[in-house]
Amino acid sequence: MRRKNPLLIGTFILTVTGLLSRFIGFFYRIFLSKVFGAEGMGIYQLISPVLALSFSLTVSGMQTAISKYVASETSTHDYKTSFRTLWTGFLLSMALSFGCMAYIYRYSDWIAASFLLEKRTAPLLRIISLSIPMATVHSCINGYFYGIKKTAVPALTQLSEQIVRVGSVYLIYAVCARKNMAPTISFAVVGLVIGEGASMIVSVAAIISRSFQVFEGPSRIRIKAPCAHPSYWRISENLLRLAVPLSANRIIINVLQSIEAIYIPNRLMVYGLNNADALGVYGVLTGMSLPLILFPSAITNSISVLLLPIVSEADANGNHNAVTKAIWKSIQYCLLLGFLCTALFLLFGRLAGRLLFNSELAGSFILTLSFICPFLYIASTLNSILNGLGKTALTFLYSILSLLVRLLFVFYAIPVYGIKGYLWGMLASQMVQTALCTFSALRVCKKHACGSSSNIL
Repeated sequence: MRRKNPLLIGTFILTVTGLLSRFIGFFYRIFLSKVFGAEGMGIYQLISPVLALSFSLTVSGMQTAISKYVASETSTHDYKTSFRTLWTGFLLSMALSFGCMAYIYRYSDWIAASFLLEKRTAPLLRIISLSIPMATVHSCINGYFYGIKKTAVPALTQLSEQIVRVGSVYLIYAVCARKNMAPTISFAVVGLVIGEGASMIVSVAAIISRSFQVFEGPSRIRIKAPCAHPSYWRISENLLRLAVPLSANRIIINVLQSIEAIYIPNRLMVYGLNNADALGVYGVLTGMSLPLILFPSAITNSISVLLLPIVSEADANGNHNAVTKAIWKSIQYCLLLGFLCTALFLLFGRLAGRLLFNSELAGSFILTLSFICPFLYIASTLNSILNGLGKTALTFLYSILSLLVRLLFVFYAIPVYGIKGYLWGMLASQMVQTALCTFSALRVCKKHACGSSSNIL
């Protein structure tokens, strides 16, 4: 069954783990919101742009490159080259991650004041910088396991990171409460670093076990590939040729996302809110309402991760029927899931805001954002399919256009309509991106259909 349905089995593993991880994380955010309040959540969410930018710079493109090349090599049973690919990508990414960690730690005060426009984030940045090399380690290793379609390891690293992070923060909070010490939001950041460390340990243990299975164990896999293997220099060229454009694209996207995240509180102050209220509204939106809206996307995210290597392999083998089927099935199932989630959030969104977060504002946000679900789920899966087909320039362009739409609403709608202006912008931008991705995907289907007709004739 695993051989015949790698997407089904892999999606099931990632989905179950993703849902469990999000379930834990969801109640963890409820705990944080009750302990630190909306303003504390707003400050905590402000460090996300820096973390996202560092991930884009150090390992995001390399993880995808490792996954893609390992997928093609394992089809020929060239396991030695697969490990060379992983090791090369790992070394390149680690060099960047240590440089990024040192820069953020050294210039945290400047980043907090000039980039994030909030000086209180400086100590959080110094703590979070320590997690960057750890995240790089498990991201590269996860890329390898995604490539060979063994999703149990990435799923386990994700789950272990979440459990350890939540457990460590709760333990720190309990100790402080016993000693009558006031909790600070920095505890949550320390927990994030500890969680990344746990995830790194699990992934390193998994890759050591895999190497023993392939090369040294009594039941080692028989290697059928020829003796000649590409040099490390050649592997570096191949990885960088794919990873550099991907990383550059994601850096640009994350810069725009950072501008968006940073200026939402700023524009809310232009609308008339004070600093504390602006950060509170931002914290309610990003720390309470959005996590609930994004909760079902664990399913589509799992599909998206696995679709890239599978579609890439099918396209390389000329299996156009598999690509077309993946496109149509993605659209159908994401529409079904999206409409179901929209209905649930419309019916129970306001109640969820009151019961889970004790916030009428969170419930109001959930109602407005419920309409985004079908567009969000379709765009994420079609993006992955288009990337697997090598159309990374198109997906990059669509993401940029979507972000520019949101930024227009941030700078021009929020000062007039408040946070509602931003919610409308999120819906408009997601509709734009979904329409563009769907148009490109359907063009691929049409091209394959025409190609099949030509071959028949």
